[in-house]
Amino acid sequence: MVRLVLFDIDGTLIVSGGAGERAFAQVCTTEFGIPDGTAGLNFAGRTDTSIIREFFTLHHIEPSAQNFRRFLDHYVFHLDHLLGQLRGTVLPGVHAMLRNLEALPEPPLLGLLTGNIRLGAQIKLTHYHLWTCFRTGAFADDHEDRNQIAAIAHERGNQLLGRKLTGSEVLVIGDTPRDVECANAISARSLAVATGKFSREELLREKATWTVESLVEVSAREVCA
Repeated sequence: MVRLVLFDIDGTLIVSGGAGERAFAQVCTTEFGIPDGTAGLNFAGRTDTSIIREFFTLHHIEPSAQNFRRFLDHYVFHLDHLLGQLRGTVLPGVHAMLRNLEALPEPPLLGLLTGNIRLGAQIKLTHYHLWTCFRTGAFADDHEDRNQIAAIAHERGNQLLGRKLTGSEVLVIGDTPRDVECANAISARSLAVATGKFSREELLREKATWTVESLVEVSAREVCA
């Protein structure tokens, strides 16, 4: 039985109307003087910190702690502003899945496994009234590598539940091949949803435990049994 469910955010729980990518682009322009600084960068399934590092490398900017902090401080400011201007939404089946997980006879611990920094995740999910649904998680602040973030989220779940969870007791839900890779890295079950940039056909190649078009197609009881 699954005791810990870890959700990705963008493309899995919500779509933000491109707020994150646009906030990145604004920082590139206003703080580092590079218009179209996000051109050629791939955002799907990656950590905020790895994307920033790639931007710095491409444009020969020192990847110092000060520059990372400068970028992220301005990023969250723009993100908060843009979320109120763009048309985003909670994705199909999300509210029902969260509600039904909580209603199980033995509800699992709900957490986040995301490439967002913690404050960025909080800003996004607070905007869509989802932040308080999650008791734990791991973020790009914790590590630049998504697989290491998965291991940290797993360990935090262990600590809250007071025992070491086996892989079969953990479920990772996400919309990219990287999310399935994260699940495999901690020997967890995986649920791939085609609500982001990857089609169901593309995600089927990753051989997740379940692959669906959206969370509407799967029940909390089924994935937690």
